[in-house]
Amino acid sequence: MKFRIFTEPQMGASYEQQLEMALAAERLGFDAFFRSDHLLTMGGDGMPGPTDSWVTLGALARETSTIRLGTLVTSVTFRHPGLTAIQVAQVDAMSGGRVEFGLGTGWFAAEHSAYGIPFPAQRFGLLEEQLEITGLWSTPVGGRFSFEGDHYTLQDSPALPKPVQEPVPIIVGGTGPSRTPALAARFAHEYNVPFSTNAEIADAFGRVRRAAEEFGRDPGSLVYSAALTTTVGETDAAYRRRAAAIDHDPAELAREGIGGTVAEVVDRIGGLAELGVETLYLQVLDFDDLEVLELLAAEVVPAFR
Repeated sequence: MKFRIFTEPQMGASYEQQLEMALAAERLGFDAFFRSDHLLTMGGDGMPGPTDSWVTLGALARETSTIRLGTLVTSVTFRHPGLTAIQVAQVDAMSGGRVEFGLGTGWFAAEHSAYGIPFPAQRFGLLEEQLEITGLWSTPVGGRFSFEGDHYTLQDSPALPKPVQEPVPIIVGGTGPSRTPALAARFAHEYNVPFSTNAEIADAFGRVRRAAEEFGRDPGSLVYSAALTTTVGETDAAYRRRAAAIDHDPAELAREGIGGTVAEVVDRIGGLAELGVETLYLQVLDFDDLEVLELLAAEVVPAFR
């Protein structure tokens, strides 16, 4: 199983704090550092304010050397697909080929109104067309890419710059019953289930496997991943202090996320592995507590390697 650190900087984190956590994650041997793509906090004052995901990842690309970098997930409502293709390709080059591209519909209406960004009621068509427009990356050098959809039209694009990776891994996530599995089967390197129960994760994986078969794709060619809020303590008391620090009820976090003592967390992750989770995004919410990364790396991750 691969273990990735996943953060929510809009809840209150500067670039410097994100850099410190990314460097710690790299030093400790985590597979990747991912961040959300949000512009408004869901609780608290959110100080010092949001940071742009791709500006941040571009900077981290130059400050790190081995850890993979990505979004879970970039919102289609924030970005035009042509410009996004340029940004992602550039960051991939800046990182030496370490970018992974998560893309989703967006869901938080308040952040759109706060920053004057349109939030259409129907967004799945935007997602599908943006995924199709990632064809810019695979267009041969010297060729041209054109696309005409209901939402976007590109004419004779030189489809530059090119990313280092061929292809850039694309992550599609969500628990939708039909359209999400179909998009994952068509476009994704990885399918991610966020913040769900074991039963929901198993059901979602099953739907994507069936969609892949229907599309004529080997279901085993996809990576299956999950994302869950995570904290751990050397003792139950330490765990409870950490849960309180991120404003989570300890019992609820242990039941719905990944929380508890080292032994309890190892047991919880073992159950996820049995469901077929190959990559696990550990959502770490406290940027001031890098010791939790130390504990995860020293006591939890080795149990699965």
